[in-house]
Amino acid sequence: MTDIPQDHPRYHSLMTRHRIVSGVDKGITSQEGLIAQGRGEAFDYLIGEETLPSARAAEYAAAATILLAERPVISVNGNAAALVPAELVQLSDITGAPLEVNLFYRTGERVLKIIEHLQAHGAGQVLGGQPDAAIPGLSSQRCKVCRSGIYSADVVFVPLEDGDRCEALVGMGKKVVAVDLNPLSRTAQCATISIVDNVVRAVPNMVGMVMELKGRDAGYLHGIVKDFNNKRGLADVMDFISRHLSEIN
Repeated sequence: MTDIPQDHPRYHSLMTRHRIVSGVDKGITSQEGLIAQGRGEAFDYLIGEETLPSARAAEYAAAATILLAERPVISVNGNAAALVPAELVQLSDITGAPLEVNLFYRTGERVLKIIEHLQAHGAGQVLGGQPDAAIPGLSSQRCKVCRSGIYSADVVFVPLEDGDRCEALVGMGKKVVAVDLNPLSRTAQCATISIVDNVVRAVPNMVGMVMELKGRDAGYLHGIVKDFNNKRGLADVMDFISRHLSEIN
């Protein structure tokens, strides 16, 4: 990783790729996670590799929603753990939302490695090692959750998500805040708040926003959430991509 010069035009992108590869080497990220990273990076190109105004609005609404929640939980998968472990721990600390490991390609060993990885970045207790409940309607390993965590949460923040679980969580009556660079994905289309941004920008942005909003009263936070329109935000992203492609051509 240190061999990449900081003045390389793709420095940040290359560093992100190396974090994912390192995650695979450590047993944190699945090999399939490499494919997911590449797909996300392609969409990041389409939005100019920056946080769009619509994404910033979604991040503010997400920060307010988490602060208003009675039982918020931050769901962590292998890619998120590899890319933004310290930022996820910080977000958990300042919101009081526990971290819970939830994986599609789940093994007990991999869950333990992710928990240890998060703890190495400052986390205290991390849920997910001993799931004792199941998300209704899911047959994949991602159905396995903790009753004191995701199962009982009113708001679930999922930095990276599978569409079927997003639908199942919404079906349980939960608000789902998802980060997904693909505005057309099932996750983005069904989430309560869809943040179309790179997770390496979105989570640090939300940390700053939570710190800014934490002293505000509930009425102010409710106003932010009420003014946010998820469908309009997704439409704004699609309009930007269309204009961006036209300008390139």
